[in-house]
Formats: sequence, C-alpha cells, structure tokens
Amino acid sequence: MNSPAPKLPISLLANPRLSSWVKFTGDGRVAISPGKVEIGQGIVTALAQIAADELDVDLSKVEMIRASTAASPNEGVTSGSLSIQQSGRALRHVCAEVRQRFLLAASERLGVDEALLTIDDGMISGPGNVRTSYWELAGDVSLDHDATAGAAAKSAAERAVAGHSVQRVDIPHKVFAKPRFIHDQALPGLLHGRVLRPDISGAGLTGLDETAARAVPGLVAIARDGGFAGVVAESEAAAEAALKALRIGATWSAGEPLPDEDDLAGFLKSQPVETTLIDSRTAASAKTAVRTLRRQYTRPYIAHASIAPSCAMARWEGDRVQVWTHSQGVYLLRADLAIVLKLPAENIVVEHMEGAGCYGHNAADDVALDAVLLAKAAGGHPIRVQWSRHDEMTHSPFGAAMAIEIEADLDADNEIIGWRHAIWSNGHAARPGRAAQPALLAATEIANPYPRMISTNPPAANGGGGDRNSVPLYDFPAWTITSHRLLTMPVRTSALRTLGGQGNVFAIETLLDEIAILRGEDPIAFRLRHLRDERAKDVIRATARRAAWKPQRQAGIGHGVGFARYKNTGAYCAAIAEIEGADDIRVKRLTLAVDVGEAINPDGVINQIEGGAIQATSWVLKERVRFCRTRITSASWTDYPILTFSEVPAVDIEIIQRPEIEPVGAGEAAHGPVTAAIANAVFDCLGVRVCDLPITRDRIIAAMELAS
Repeated sequence: MNSPAPKLPISLLANPRLSSWVKFTGDGRVAISPGKVEIGQGIVTALAQIAADELDVDLSKVEMIRASTAASPNEGVTSGSLSIQQSGRALRHVCAEVRQRFLLAASERLGVDEALLTIDDGMISGPGNVRTSYWELAGDVSLDHDATAGAAAKSAAERAVAGHSVQRVDIPHKVFAKPRFIHDQALPGLLHGRVLRPDISGAGLTGLDETAARAVPGLVAIARDGGFAGVVAESEAAAEAALKALRIGATWSAGEPLPDEDDLAGFLKSQPVETTLIDSRTAASAKTAVRTLRRQYTRPYIAHASIAPSCAMARWEGDRVQVWTHSQGVYLLRADLAIVLKLPAENIVVEHMEGAGCYGHNAADDVALDAVLLAKAAGGHPIRVQWSRHDEMTHSPFGAAMAIEIEADLDADNEIIGWRHAIWSNGHAARPGRAAQPALLAATEIANPYPRMISTNPPAANGGGGDRNSVPLYDFPAWTITSHRLLTMPVRTSALRTLGGQGNVFAIETLLDEIAILRGEDPIAFRLRHLRDERAKDVIRATARRAAWKPQRQAGIGHGVGFARYKNTGAYCAAIAEIEGADDIRVKRLTLAVDVGEAINPDGVINQIEGGAIQATSWVLKERVRFCRTRITSASWTDYPILTFSEVPAVDIEIIQRPEIEPVGAGEAAHGPVTAAIANAVFDCLGVRVCDLPITRDRIIAAMELAS
C-alpha cells in the first residue's frame, strides 16, 4: 500500500511563500516573521528555538519580527493553545526547506557534494576548509518560492536547541523597562484620545452638550459619529479632563435589563437557544440503572481583567490608516476595520505590539477601532487611546456564564452505565473578522450602526466552544452530550481562556469524584480504571507520585485531583490540590504533570502551566462579574478581586517529555484540572460539595446548610 503523500502544515498551506517567513539580513542575522503574536506566553522564544535548530544558527542571531498585515503570514488569530502546533510546525518545515536550498547553492559554489557540507552558526563548510555562509549566498538564493511538501526537518535526536530551556527573548526589555508594550510607545506628534460610554447597560447617546468640554485647556477636537463620541487632546491629563466635562453634557436612552445575578442558571435555562447534539454513544448491552445522580454546576461571567487596560494607536494619511494594537489577530481586525470604514483592506495596515496583559477576546480590538475613529479628528497626527479600568471591566467582552447538568446512571455496584451532559451558555466566540458584520463595540454605536453580534461556538473540529471538553475522555458505556447556545446576549461574551473547557472539566471531574467516594474507591484509581489512553494515565500517575498521593489525613487540610486533555486533542494535564479550610479556602500547593508532546522550551511550558494554574485558582476562589439589573457593578479591583501575591499557592510541575510526538500548546491545559482539583479538595476537607463557582465562604455555608 502506498503511503499518503506528505502535506504542508496548515499555516504553511495558507501562506506558502518562503520569503514571507524567513529573510537573511545584512547584519549577519536571520529575521523570522511568524503570523502568531506574543501575548506573554513565550511564543517568540519557542519559535526562535525551532528556527535556530533547523537553520543551524545561534539563537542570538534570530530576530523575531512582530506580526503585521503589511508583511507577515496570515495565521489568523493567536488563540486556543495552537501557536506551537500551527506556527511551529510551519516554521520548522520552512526552515528545513530554506536550509536545503542554501546547501544546494553552497554545493554548486564550492564544488562539494551537498552531503559533505555542514552548517555551524550559519557558516557552511566542507572538506578542504572550503566555506561560505547563508549571508554570502543570500543574493543568489531566492526564497520567493512556495514551500514544497518534501522538505525533511531534523529528527528529535538531531535537535540541539528545541527541547532545552532557554531564557525568553522578550524578558530583558520588560525587566529593564524598555518600551516593549504598546502602552509605553510614544510616536512623534502623538495626541491622546478617550471615548465616552454609558454606565447603564445597553444605553445609547441621545444628546451631547459640548460647551464644558470645549473649555478644557489642551483639547484638540471632539469627535462624534452617531452614538460614538470622544475627545482628542494634547495630553492624557487633558483628555481625561475633557472626557469628564463631556460626560456632564451627555444624555442617554434607557438601557436593557440585565439578568438576575443570583439566578444565572435560571436565566440561562429560560432563554431561546440553539440546541446541538455534540456526541452520543450507545451501550453494547443495555443495563438497568439502580440509581441516577443528578447534579447542576455553574460558573459566573468572568472578566479578562488584564493588568493594564486595552490600548491602541492609529494614524491617518489621506485614505490610508495605520493601526498599532495588541490584538491577537491583526488580519482579522483589519477585516472588521475595512467593513466599518468602507475601505479596501489594502488601505489598512495593522501592526502588532505587545500589551501588558491580553489573552482571549478582551477589548484590544475594540480600542483599535476607537483609535481609528478618533484619529480622523487628529489632523494627521498619531493618536493613542487607552481605556480606563472602569471601561475595561464594564465594556469589554466577558467569558460566558455556564449552567451544566449531568445525570449519571449507576448500577447496583455504583458503576457508571449511562451519562447525560447538558450545557446552557452564551456562545464563547465573537472575535473580529469572522462574519459579514463587524464584532467591534464602536461599530454598534456609529451613525449607521451594525447590530451587536450574538456570540457563536467554534465547531467541534476546532475544539468547540461551550461544549469544549464536554465529551468524556473516560470509557463510559453510553452518553449523550448536548449544548444549548443562547440566542440572546444581554451581557457581552466572547473568548476567554479555555472557553467552555473550564466549566465542563469542573463538572465532569467533580461528579466522578463523588461517584468514586460513593463506591469507597480511591479517586485516582477510579479514573485510571476508566481510561484507555496511556498518556492520560501517565500524567495522572506522575502527579500522584510527585504529590505523594494520598497523605495521612490532617484536620483542616484537604486534597483533590482533576484531569483533562485540553479539547480532547491537545495537552494532557493532571492536578492535585492541597487546600486549607479555615475562615476562607486557601490553596497551599498545586502539583501538576503535563504532556505536550515535544516541549520546545521546557521552562516556557512550566511557566504556562504555572500561570494557568494560578489563574484558575483565582477563578475558583474569587472571580465573578457583578451586576445589578441596570449595570455592571464590578468596575474596579475592589469589586472584582483577583488572587493576590500572598495568596498564590506553591506550584510544582513535572513535564513528561515526548520529543518524538508533535508538540501542542500548554497555555490552557491547567485551568480545568486545577478547578476540579480545588473543588474536590474542598469536599475532602469540609465534607460538602460546592457546585457553583466561585467557591466562596458564603457558597460553602449555603452548601453546608443544604446538606444538613
């Protein structure tokens, strides 16, 4: 049987021109231009390692170019823990082919058989001390060719850089306060802008008295387009003062009612929905259920709560505009800007700059359109727009609230014979560039407004949305998984890390723990018995061994376990939490094991798992968007507390390195397992199940009262 023809990696198939990925520069360096962007996950370092390995150049010679619609490959959006999986594979293939082309050219120039040539830090040499280099040959070797499927990358054993921990290339600028973040950039002639938005949810601007604002020193212009209004000023202080004065003269329409914050499950289950059967399995032989456990789990709306509010810059030159943004998808943002501005996409250049806190669909794209609209009134000057903390916490998209019901049918031995999992949630994705209408906030406010996009869910083949991780990885004999996506959206929702994965893993792993304890079976042994995937078993065993599961019981201390394979196709991760139940729940230690296949930069993987584990701890113990029936009320760190440094648990991580297996991302693998591990540890400590996130003192008391 003939083996299938080799295929190009997906990102390379979409962007096959070699020169769009790699260029050799005159200063003896190699410029690598991926389409994925750095958002704090260390991706520029891991991709640089891949390039250095395949090209045989020192890592210090690799220059990573920021993504821009003017020159970079279009790799869509940086999300879903897919950067290494997509961009890394493409770059490895590109660099292997570039290396091959240069070896062929060197062979012809030096008169030496290609097989006898070696490359060391970009120098190509052969027998008789003949030598040349990438840079000497750069004028003779054209990379304006499409990639071919036949290029062979190095084997895992041949790689000298990938698989080893290296220092991140972006950290020195951040440590030594160099202006790497967009918030710190200062273009010549820069002006500052602020946008006027309502406090009442869904209200629209109906009137505007500009008199007081026009008297503010330093004001350059007031911009208005229908319900969109803002100020342009010479300084940030003047912009803030002008906005404050403008707000005094604003009148607004009535808003739209928000749900009852204390009955989110009731709200979610009462709305019109689109119902999708996600998966089903029928048992080979039907058994009669002796009992059925029915449980409901909820999570609230969650804010991105980036440490620095969203920021963007823009400058018009005639009918062309340049935008600087920390968006995760520069091409997708450009597509939406083109719709709103009614301009050809080639008239818009969107360039990425790092932002101080961005993951998931926060307000980075929204503030970019704000900057573009205000820049029209800036007289050709560049304008910088930064949202306030209040704006960020009330107007950017949230992670969707979820209500999850699971019914588990048990036989006489309390073995699982049937499983039904139903999800009610808003959609988890409303990113720009994916629809005929824009998904940007200001697009709903301008004189000819676009409707607010109702969030959708990515297809299951892309990991799903509300249904992400809802299909058990465990070998249950029968199941039915159903997702109900709301067709209304009073609270704006879009992508937040893991999408529905955190909620679904929390629900599945919590109920599994309950059933194991009902059977009198160790929760880890119970999981291992229901898994066939050896990689899944390995991360659970590694975590149990590393955490010395299960220690002798101590009063006031609890331990719990959680496991998932992210999206059921990505990284495997298991977590064991040690918590202390005193006045409040305190997570003392988290022990995790992770399998991402080949770990390109093991230190980077550890950083990502540690960061995800700490963020998940914050979600579980503290985070919840608060609102009354008219407005979002969690508009500051006081009203939306996150985990503080003194509350951060010790985090211990083991990587199961598999260099022979294609790598996958680590960024979102820990959230679900850690959430479940903490919830199960709370039961182990206090003897009550808290099925509603966040697990606060009030929720624990309510669960105790219900149990009694």
